[in-house]
Parts: sequence; structure tokens; C-alpha cells
Amino acid sequence: MLIVGCGYIGRRVAQRLSGENYRVTGCVRSTSGAAAVMDAGIAVLQVDLDKGVPHSVLDGFEDVFYFAPPPRDGDTDTRMASFLQALDAGSVRRIVYISTSAVYGDCQGAWIDESQVTEPTTGRGRRRLDAEQQLTAWCDRHGVQWTILRVPGIYGPGKLPLARLEKGLPVLREADAPCTNRIHGDDLAMICVAAMQADSCNTVYNVSDGHPSNMTDYFFRVADAAGLPRPPVVTRAEAEAVLSSGMLSFLADSRRMKNDRLLKELGVTLQYPDLEAGLASCFRD
Repeated sequence: MLIVGCGYIGRRVAQRLSGENYRVTGCVRSTSGAAAVMDAGIAVLQVDLDKGVPHSVLDGFEDVFYFAPPPRDGDTDTRMASFLQALDAGSVRRIVYISTSAVYGDCQGAWIDESQVTEPTTGRGRRRLDAEQQLTAWCDRHGVQWTILRVPGIYGPGKLPLARLEKGLPVLREADAPCTNRIHGDDLAMICVAAMQADSCNTVYNVSDGHPSNMTDYFFRVADAAGLPRPPVVTRAEAEAVLSSGMLSFLADSRRMKNDRLLKELGVTLQYPDLEAGLASCFRD
């Protein structure tokens, strides 16, 4: 197995596979990332997708998890293109790709399932949709199975906005905050493994805990759980001047994601089905 972008989620996936007699290799770009993968006891492959990949480097892998993010700018994912160009199609059985729920664009708070039209409103969403389209076209052309996981905000131990809360940076007031969705990192890792091992393939799954709220509520609840002051709030008009472009991009869309297909077809049971249970795990000794 190959895990491309073997970071926070990738290392959790590798850990879940460690007892199942898989030979897992984690693919990362940076030296620090390579060290983290090796420290976790995972074989490492250091590759920079932005510089191109020699074909022989990616030979012989049967199951591939692709978790690498796209570039920060533009409307296309050139890293996915570089990866697919170098991948040995003859050996690959299935590719599981973590995409983003941002491919749906602004649904104005409506409940959506996987039949929702993809109309991304941000560059982040357009790059991910481009990656999805590249991947499915390549897989269909080469007879390789694929599964796409459309994932919202990921949280978990070591992946909480504590630094932001400690700085007292503002958030959008709840009256203006769009609907957002989330998934605990450990549940996402479990879902990734289930998607790789499932009979079903060539399909898309919405990944969430099924209990959407809004980002302001999320920040408030993290602050409360961590014993930190709740952040100050600003209006939508004020937010345009004081929030970062990255934060504003997450506030551009509003949707509530159904996870019925995920639970039914993959047969998974979420360990953290809501934020209350998930946050408790983050602060457990």
C-alpha cells in the first residue's frame, strides 16, 4: 500500500493497517515529514510532486491512498497530474482519494447527499474538483477502481484551533455564520480503510459525523473544552477586513451533509458521532 501525503490522517491509516499484514509506504515531500513517518515505524518515500516523479519510483503498488493537498493557487491540481503520470497503472487495484466538501459550493444551508451538483465557489473547491475529474478519468481509462471521500473540517487530538484561540483572534458572529460539517480524524482514518477494503467502488461518499453546526459554535465549544476564553465575534462586514483569506474561504459556503450512504454501504460505526464525544477524546489524559 502507498499513502501519498502521509501526514495527520495518513499516519493514522497506516497505524490501522499495521496489524493486517500490509506493507505500507508513506510518501511525503519534506524532510521533516519523512522523519515523522519513519518515527511512526512506516517505510518512507520522499517525493516532491511539484518537481515531477520518475516512473520507477511508483512501480509495484496495489492499493493507493491519495491524501496530498493541491497547490495553493489556480483552478487545477498539478500535483495530481504529476502523480498519475508517474503511477504504474498495471499494478494498481484501487485508489482512495480524500477530496473536500467544498466541491459542492454554496448550498445555502440545505441538507445534501452525493447527488448534489458540484458547483465550487472557491479556488480550493475548484482545485479539488479538478483532481477528482483527473483521477476518475485516469482510473476509468486504465481499469483501476476508485473511491472519492468528500471531507469537511477535520478535528482531533493535535488538530484543534488552540493557537488561534490563545491569540484571541475573532470569529464571525453566529447570526452570520454558515452551516459547517466535521469529522474526527480517527473516524476518517477508519473510513479510509473501510473504503479501500469495501466491495463497493467507483463511487463518492460524503464524510461527516452527521451533526452539522457552524464554525463559530465549533470555536466556542473547543474554547470551553480547553478552558480558554471564547473568541470575540465580528459581523460579516467586519470579517472582510479582519479575517484571513483562508478563513473567509471556509465561510463562503453553507451546507449540511448527509452521511447515510457512508454508514450504509461501508458499514462503519462512528466512534465520535458528534462534537461532544469527539472533543472529549481530544482532552483525555
